[in-house]
Amino acid sequence: MEVKNVEEKQLTLDDHKQWRDCLMNDVEEITAYKFKNSDLLYQAFTHSSFEEDSASYERLEYIGDSVLNMLISKRHYFDYPDLAPGKLTTLRAANVDTEKLARVAIKYNLHNYLRHKKPLLKAQVEEFTEAILEYPLHSVGLIDPPKVLADIVESLIGVIYIDSTFCMDTTWQVIKYLLQPLITPEKLEVHPMTKLHQLCQKNKLKLEFVGHQWEKTGEIEVFVDRKLVGKGKSSGKKTIAQNRAAHNAYNQVVRNLAEKVTIDDDQAASEDALMMQDTTSDDESFDEAPGCLMLRLLGHEPLSLPMCIK
Repeated sequence: MEVKNVEEKQLTLDDHKQWRDCLMNDVEEITAYKFKNSDLLYQAFTHSSFEEDSASYERLEYIGDSVLNMLISKRHYFDYPDLAPGKLTTLRAANVDTEKLARVAIKYNLHNYLRHKKPLLKAQVEEFTEAILEYPLHSVGLIDPPKVLADIVESLIGVIYIDSTFCMDTTWQVIKYLLQPLITPEKLEVHPMTKLHQLCQKNKLKLEFVGHQWEKTGEIEVFVDRKLVGKGKSSGKKTIAQNRAAHNAYNQVVRNLAEKVTIDDDQAASEDALMMQDTTSDDESFDEAPGCLMLRLLGHEPLSLPMCIK
């Protein structure tokens, strides 16, 4: 299900009644859920910046976040009985983190119904919408999602949980639909910081992140054995800059190690060839008949090897 004519509707959101009607109809269509308490739904799409005394979504977001985490944990617990607790935690995080939920908001255009007075939000949403095209499922910390997008989804979950008289089954049906495709253990990617640390530890390489100038430049540098191997930039969040730097550094270190292996193999091959050549020369000298050796000492080449019989 997709929201229809969202752009046209967004132009008329100043009309309070029309906003309420559009929100109710479209969200009910998206979720396949019939709301009983419409005021809760309106609250879920009202940011604290909209009006000073208006009820905003923060409390609904709080309960929605808790319900979401619990239901995803339950699903994973029964779906993956052999998965270790640490892996379960990582898998849950990938399915409920800010980026994952922000993608849901973009997919169903939920942000177009948010009442707010955040002048920078539009540009942030556009940047995020463009960035996720490079990462169809998840960027694993390489892009910076606007938190407000995730807040909307958590608030909506909170509303459905309360409006359905705290029915977990009903809430789960909506969550399961909204969050498709869910990330499975097979599709779960390792975080770039983890990958880089593991790679350096395995190869006994000294790793160092340098970000003294991040507040001025937005850049983080990565050094391995005192050599610069990667940079990452993000003026908004230092953690995003670190993740990007780790991602770039990991790729560079992998290339460096591959080149080193190639050089070492070439050197080993050359040494083996020299050893073979030396062995062959020694064997020929050892097997050469005295007559042939004498001819060589006298400055003459033997006519043919078969003639030089011991």
